[in-house]
Amino acid sequence: MNFIWVSFFNLKKVITKMKKIYTILFLIFTVISFNLKAETVIMETSKGSITIELDSEKAPITVKNFLQYANDGFYDGLIFHRVIKGFMIQGGGFDKKMFQKLTSDPIKNESKNGLKNEMYTIAMARTSDPNSATSQFFINLVDNYFLDDGAGYCVFGKVTEGQEVVKEIGDLSTHINKGMGDVPIKTVTINSVKIKKKGTN
Repeated sequence: MNFIWVSFFNLKKVITKMKKIYTILFLIFTVISFNLKAETVIMETSKGSITIELDSEKAPITVKNFLQYANDGFYDGLIFHRVIKGFMIQGGGFDKKMFQKLTSDPIKNESKNGLKNEMYTIAMARTSDPNSATSQFFINLVDNYFLDDGAGYCVFGKVTEGQEVVKEIGDLSTHINKGMGDVPIKTVTINSVKIKKKGTN
């Protein structure tokens, strides 16, 4: 009788320990899963570095598209071709001579993902067709919630470092260049967009 009670007691202790182990493992895998979904890129510009955290959980198609362009070196040498003070800065489509670069096919608009066009968020630029976004993006200089109305403009990340660089670009004076308005007089070049490796500063 004592043997049965001791065995049962030991079994109970083992089960309790196993539950704790499973809980710890679950938390570890949850953290790993979250980190895999949160990609960080560093955009090196002629004005300085901009660190952007991308949300692939809420905007998987958009983030995949952006990272593909980044990995292909598509953005290297392009410029911020459109700057509107108190609104946003836009890039990812034109070079220094204001020639538009050929892109891949447009992607589906993921604007209804719960992310809002708030200050320092990054979103996809597009035409009047909601599903026309390709490579061009913009960074909001203020909260632009009206961009969430209707079909909306898809937010897929946020600037976490280098906000002062974004602000400096947003304060640039502009002119009309080759028929396009709001082009910065002083060119700001995107030197590269690279994925930040996990665990690096």
